[in-house]
Amino acid sequence: MSRLADVVDRLAAVIEQRRTAEPAGSWTAQLIADPQLAARKLAEEAVEAALALAVGDSNALTREAADVVYHLLAALAAGGVALDRVAEALEQREGRSGLDEKQSRLT
Repeated sequence: MSRLADVVDRLAAVIEQRRTAEPAGSWTAQLIADPQLAARKLAEEAVEAALALAVGDSNALTREAADVVYHLLAALAAGGVALDRVAEALEQREGRSGLDEKQSRLT
């Protein structure tokens, strides 16, 4: 398993623990309690990562990618989507051309 997968597993466990935390004392609990806030933060971080990529700033891209991963996990928790469901969706796409998969969603 990759280092990233290990870190994501640990982070997902912490996020799940924060589900029952008091939002006033936990940013993660605030995100879980407010799906609109989670959505805004995920979008903000994704834009920042895209901008870092566009300007070729690999250090900023690294930091922003970490923010995107965290905020995606928090958004999934806020939306009640288990990571296994995301894994299942990815597994269904394995072995398919990305272009073919995208086209199948458009038709």
